[in-house]
Amino acid sequence: MMLVILGTFLGIIFGPSLFILVPYIRNYFAGAICKSKAKLNGKVVLITGANTGIGKETARDLAKRGARVILACRDAAKGEVAACEIRAETGNQQVIMKKLDLADTKSIRQFAENFLAEEKELHILINNAGVMLHPYAKTVDGFEMHLGVNYLGHFLLTFLLLERLKQSAPARIVNVSSLAHLVGRIRFHDLQGEKFYQRGLAYCQSKVANVHFTRELARRLQGTGVTVNALHPGTVQSELTRYSSVVSLLWKMFSFFLKTPQEGAQTSIYCAVAEELESVTGQYFSDCQPAYVSAHGRDDETAKKLWKVSCELLGIQWD
Repeated sequence: MMLVILGTFLGIIFGPSLFILVPYIRNYFAGAICKSKAKLNGKVVLITGANTGIGKETARDLAKRGARVILACRDAAKGEVAACEIRAETGNQQVIMKKLDLADTKSIRQFAENFLAEEKELHILINNAGVMLHPYAKTVDGFEMHLGVNYLGHFLLTFLLLERLKQSAPARIVNVSSLAHLVGRIRFHDLQGEKFYQRGLAYCQSKVANVHFTRELARRLQGTGVTVNALHPGTVQSELTRYSSVVSLLWKMFSFFLKTPQEGAQTSIYCAVAEELESVTGQYFSDCQPAYVSAHGRDDETAKKLWKVSCELLGIQWD
């Protein structure tokens, strides 16, 4: 209904010329396209949450480039369907699904152990999976769901796979963050949202945590041949809104102005393959170009403190 009203309003203003403008308007909201023609034959790529949305489209693109692509998925059945679809479309038989539940550190550790036993190289790690607007809940290990899945799960996974990335250098780590990081704050006094919980703010906290993680990890990886960058994919039509009926409805009403999953995957692909980013690290991108990071996201002391707290929560030593 809203689109009908909007269309009528624009039709009154622009008249018949509106039909000429529509493709240009749509292209504007679609955003930039990764123009790199880089091939990935012989490269190993791992993508979390790759059974749907931008993760699946990223996997599809990198498979077309010749990479061996591992889809790390919580839902094994959906993951296998996605892997079969990508294999059939691309002709690349090196597209494999592996089960991974980022809400369970035992699952993460088991996944990493199996991966290291089976894969001798890892050139690109894309930390893509996430939840948004989830009602208050905790992971298996007692972490608030957004923080646990979007941030801590990927923090632990990266830690467990880092030596393989270093051995495979040059290698890249790509962290999917969000424009929502701009309003995110790390609430050290109530990190798990036990005193106060608002799911939008919890999501924003997890996304600024991704930015802090990216910047601090980049600092620590200087000289190793492993780069790490974060990105905002854009506002995308995806299953990410499934926990909010209101937002899901709004997404459907204004779908014309949202990116498709393929369009939303472009900056992830860009960060993974663009030749000009070979030595670029610790940056944040949107629409395949550097983007603004909030003042809070640039706070190095907060990043260092969050790193220390994260290690304590996960029971690891990462110096």
